[in-house]
Amino acid sequence: MPVGGKIEMINPPKREFLIMRETQTRKADHLRICLDEDVQCHALTNGLERYRFTHCCLPELDRSEIDISTNFLGKQLGAPLLISSMTGGTELARTINYRLAEVAQQYKLAMGVGSQRVAVENPQVGSTFAVRSLAPDILLFANLGAVQLNYDYGLDECRRAIELLEADALILHLNPLQECIQSKGDTNFRGLLDKIAILCNKLPVPVIAKEVGNGISAAMAQKLLEAGVTAIDVAGAGGTSWAKVESERASDVLQRQLGITFAGWGLPTAECITTTRAVAPTVPLIASGGLRNGLEVAKAIALGADIAGLAWPFLKAAHESADALDALVQLLIAEITTVLFCTGNATLSHLQNSDSLQRLR
Repeated sequence: MPVGGKIEMINPPKREFLIMRETQTRKADHLRICLDEDVQCHALTNGLERYRFTHCCLPELDRSEIDISTNFLGKQLGAPLLISSMTGGTELARTINYRLAEVAQQYKLAMGVGSQRVAVENPQVGSTFAVRSLAPDILLFANLGAVQLNYDYGLDECRRAIELLEADALILHLNPLQECIQSKGDTNFRGLLDKIAILCNKLPVPVIAKEVGNGISAAMAQKLLEAGVTAIDVAGAGGTSWAKVESERASDVLQRQLGITFAGWGLPTAECITTTRAVAPTVPLIASGGLRNGLEVAKAIALGADIAGLAWPFLKAAHESADALDALVQLLIAEITTVLFCTGNATLSHLQNSDSLQRLR
C-alpha cells in the first residue's frame, strides 16, 4: 500500500482504454449518421409493396372491439410491436433509451437495446442501457454481437449484459457485412454456431438470433434453430443500410467505396418472413427491416411474423421529443387496427389465418 494509506488507482491498460473510447465514439457516430444522413437502402425494398390487402366493405365488426394484443416469449403485449435494438453508451443514447422505455411501458410494447459491448467494456456507461426501472413490465431484450464470441467474449459477458438490463432474452446480432465495411471490423465468424449452441444451453434466458438489416435466409434460420436459438428476427434489407452507415464513418477510401458498393445488399424482409416460416412453422418470429408504418406491420404479421420491429421511425421520434414518440405509437396502433377492421378480422390470429393478404402479380 502506498505511503499515507491511500490506495493507488490503477488505470486500465492503454490499449483497452483506447478500445473503449473507440467503441463509444462509434456509437455516437452511428446515432448522428442515422439521424442526419441518408443511409436508407434505395437499391432494394423490404418487399412488402408486392402484397396488398383485400378490402372488406362490410366487416361486420365494431372497430372499438378489435384486439391487437398478442403474447410473445411468454409476455403479453398490447400491440405486436418491438422497439428494435438501436443504441446505448452515450448521453444522447441514454435520453433516447429512457424515452423509448417509458413509451414501451405505457403501451406494453417489447423493446431491445443497442449492442451492450460498450457497457461490458466500460461499466460506467451501463446506465445508458439500464431501463428496467422505467419499464418494469415490458418484454426487454439484451443485445451483443455474436462475433464477439470469437473475440474473448463468453458466458460471463452474456450474463453481464442480461443482468444489467434484467432482460427477458438475449439478442445475438449477426452482422458480417457491417463488420466488413467497418474500419478494423471483427470479421472472424468461424465456429460461431457451436459457440452459440453452448450459450443457448447455458444461459438462463432465451436467445434470439437477429441480423442487422441484410436478412436471415431459411437455411440459416434452420441452422440457428438447431443450435438452440429460441426465436428469429429476420431483420431483412430495405431499411437502414449499415453498409452505408459504416461507409459514412470510414476515413479509408477503400472502406468507404466498399460500403457504397454493398449499400443494396441483402434479402428483402418479406422474403425472409415467408421462407423462414415455411421451414419453421412454430418458431417465434420477428419481422424487421425497413418497416415504416402500421400497414407494413400488418402485412408482416399476415405473412407469418408474430411481432414486428421498427428502429428508425422510433429513433427519429424519440430524438425529437417524448410527445412525438407517443404520437408515433398511437399512429402505429391506429394503422394496425384499421387494417384489421377493413379486412374483417377481429384479432391478429384471425388476420394470420385469413386470405386477406394477396401477392400482386
